[in-house]
Amino acid sequence: MTDGVKDRLSQSVPRYTSYPTAPHFSSRIDARTYRRWLEELNADKPLSIYVHVPFCRKMCWYCGCHTKVTAKYEPIAKYVRAMQTEIKLLASILPERFSISHIHWGGGTPTILSPADFKSTMQLFEEYFDFTEKAEKAIEIDPRTLDAEMIDALAAAGINRASLGVQDFSLVVQEAINRVQPYETTKAVTEDLRAAGITNINFDLMYGLPLQNETDVRRTVDLAHSLRPDRIALFGYAHVPWMKSHMKMIRDQDLPDGPARLTQANSASDRLAELGYRKIGLDHFAAEHDELAVSHNQGKLSRNFQGYTTDNAETLLGIGASSIGSLPRGYVQNTVPMRSYEEFMQKGELAVIKGIELSLDDKIRRHIIERLMCDLEVNLNSARGLFPIQISDFQPELTALVELEQEGLVENKLGHLVVTNKGRPFVRSICAVFDKYLNQGLAQHSKAV
Repeated sequence: MTDGVKDRLSQSVPRYTSYPTAPHFSSRIDARTYRRWLEELNADKPLSIYVHVPFCRKMCWYCGCHTKVTAKYEPIAKYVRAMQTEIKLLASILPERFSISHIHWGGGTPTILSPADFKSTMQLFEEYFDFTEKAEKAIEIDPRTLDAEMIDALAAAGINRASLGVQDFSLVVQEAINRVQPYETTKAVTEDLRAAGITNINFDLMYGLPLQNETDVRRTVDLAHSLRPDRIALFGYAHVPWMKSHMKMIRDQDLPDGPARLTQANSASDRLAELGYRKIGLDHFAAEHDELAVSHNQGKLSRNFQGYTTDNAETLLGIGASSIGSLPRGYVQNTVPMRSYEEFMQKGELAVIKGIELSLDDKIRRHIIERLMCDLEVNLNSARGLFPIQISDFQPELTALVELEQEGLVENKLGHLVVTNKGRPFVRSICAVFDKYLNQGLAQHSKAV
């Protein structure tokens, strides 16, 4: 391993689920801007919806999400009423009745809702919107808290994809991250979901966790595979205790260093390939029959705030506190504190407090970064057919890529950039070359690998 590659292991770069990234959103984009952008939307194009539920029963120390632990249901019920108000408010602002092609429930723990509240919220979407014939209805699940009644509610609401948090099956690692979840628990929930007709199953796994080693990661991959998930996401743990105070419960000395993280990532990736999974972009894996693999094969893969997706909707509306929306004109984000969000809803006002309007340069760079993240290559010459650009416009970036080329991470063939197998774990660092915002402000990001 060269010194340059070693240095990149500790480089802090965005995950590029959007571009520009959220730290560069500004209060200049507010609720009035959002209302105007909503009113301009074309009803001929389906929407994507993200619903954020920021509650959990117990805090996992690795968690980087906006969430809050509660043992009582009252604050959750209050929040559900606020979300339902936002759904109605958005429907009243949109110029026509729209259809929905994707809906994703994220958290926190979305299945912390009562079955009745979950069903009534889904019914509200059906009242104000139309779902397309093949709409994906997905939800994130904590297997430790899911019961039979909630599974029945999910099935009744038409949920057709479930994403189960697993992380690692080693008890030592689970105790170190405050999330003890036996294999048998994950197995039982997976089987119960399939029995209820929810047959599209995703697993989330992690590397780089405290006290985790290569053997743990490979064992977890094998156990996960025994349950035959259709998709596996393999995320690197992002240790950001300056942003998430509960991460201070994880001791720095228990974390694997950069080379060890890379070894874990590569070992898990190799094992998943041996087991027949297609590697998608940076960190996703899909069975050959899965729509994600099909979309990847067809060059139609997209990336949004949920990671790699088959969702090609140009508009994503975020519901709930801290949720981010993406519209043709730019990005918007709701206020983060739940109390603030609920107060906006009580007044019948949109809760957007910041965002960013996309310039032409932003759109060009977003295209380049998304194609690199999804396809591991981009042809700047082809981009000229989509945008008014010249290869010479990116001479500073191409010059900066020379060092990455010398390290064997990327190849530049007259403007056709191809990420090498060696460079695949470093694709975020390659994308960062095209990020004009990266060194602006005080934003801090996770490690490149």
